[in-house]
Amino acid sequence: MFLLDSSKAATAWEETVKHVHDILTKYNSEIVASRQWDERRLAYPVDGHKKGTYLLTYFKTEGARLKEIVADCHLSDLIVRELILKVHPKLEEQLVNQAMTSNPNVEAEEGGREEELDDRPRRRRRDD
Repeated sequence: MFLLDSSKAATAWEETVKHVHDILTKYNSEIVASRQWDERRLAYPVDGHKKGTYLLTYFKTEGARLKEIVADCHLSDLIVRELILKVHPKLEEQLVNQAMTSNPNVEAEEGGREEELDDRPRRRRRDD
């Protein structure tokens, strides 16, 4: 997962995605799936950024190449942070399918509706 500068990503999304994909393909990585995950306000500023756009990307590469990929990500002005995890081969297909079909904005909105529908009276907290 790549956290991207949302102001630059908003103005040129295709170029931003191409930039990330170019870093990966530079080190012979095979991109399995990639899509915009979400744009959110960050919990705390990261390098002066208060908002970020997440690019969820599944790719295959040799373990020895990860250090070079991370180094290139740190040099990029478009990539604010990156998180690279190893996925177990048995879970790969399921995770890719889920990532490409789910939408975090819709899930967040549905979660909010459940709270609104809960009409049970709440107990008051005691002040100790």
